[in-house]
Amino acid sequence: MSGDMKVRYSDADLEEFKTLIEAKIEKAKKDLELLKSSYMNNGNNGTDDTSPTFKAFEEGSQTMSKEANTALAIRQEKFIRDLKNAISRIENKTYGICRVTGKLINKERLKLVPHATLSIEAKNMQ
Repeated sequence: MSGDMKVRYSDADLEEFKTLIEAKIEKAKKDLELLKSSYMNNGNNGTDDTSPTFKAFEEGSQTMSKEANTALAIRQEKFIRDLKNAISRIENKTYGICRVTGKLINKERLKLVPHATLSIEAKNMQ
């Protein structure tokens, strides 16, 4: 019965999204590494007060506070998790389907927010 075929993106579309998301995961992981290494280094600066960079940190405090950095890292980890969940949905072929309306999420939206699980329509209903 073709009547109750579930609405979904074609395998070709899913493949395209998968490539896109995997690239985003790679980038997000790199960003996370950077965040982590920068706050690791912030911790070590205290051991050497004479280092000029430490003084600059103190005065300019151009760099983010450890809290801000940690918050960003946590957000980044969540983002990576969301992207990985999106990959699982691609594998189950449930990717890109709004979990409220059951309709397909607009492709442009998915390109911007590849881990979206709500269509704009559903978001506006909230």
